[in-house]
Amino acid sequence: MCGRYSLIVTDDLGARFRVHDPLIGLRSQFNVTPGREMPVVRDGAEVRMECMVWGLVPSWAKDPSVGRRLINARAETVAEKPAFRASFATRRCLVPASGFYEWRREKGEAIPFYYRLERGGHFAFAGLFDTWHDPAGGERRGYVILTTDANALVGRVHDRMPVILHREDEEAWMDGKSSAGLLERFFAPFPPEEMTGWRVSTKVNSPDNDSPDLIEPQETARRWW
Repeated sequence: MCGRYSLIVTDDLGARFRVHDPLIGLRSQFNVTPGREMPVVRDGAEVRMECMVWGLVPSWAKDPSVGRRLINARAETVAEKPAFRASFATRRCLVPASGFYEWRREKGEAIPFYYRLERGGHFAFAGLFDTWHDPAGGERRGYVILTTDANALVGRVHDRMPVILHREDEEAWMDGKSSAGLLERFFAPFPPEEMTGWRVSTKVNSPDNDSPDLIEPQETARRWW
């Protein structure tokens, strides 16, 4: 699964995702947790970036609290699950990120690891979104991150990982005309040789902590890799 990630905001964020009018006032977040509003890139008349809540509430849901549980969608079943199949068909998006965390259980303790691209920089998770309307006329737009089998690197810690799109596949992922067969090709685990990872501080276990030191390698990291 993917329950935490980071987004380091740099001047080239808009250009990286071909957004002409990126969101103003974004700040770097090193411990993104479910329920937080984060930038998402979606297609339409033009590619645009907007903030949505991490946690999808299907448009037909009676209770928005379901969004607290729907933060990930398994790629293998996303086309079949009632909560996701309509969004998979027509509401696919990019979730910009700089890295993500996974945990391994060691003697009852949750040990966090941080993963990013070997070359650094931003990348995109494959995401879906939906809009839920409340009885008073308000709306809540939320998203989920797709997951797939872990690659050889992440698999040392967890059996699942987020679907990371190759840059050349991002446009096709958002394109409403892309076939299901093409989309399923994007679900393959990202190549481990193009990623790196290390053990980080357990400070990240608390959603209250959000600082650059959360992604720094621990002194003992070398013994894990």
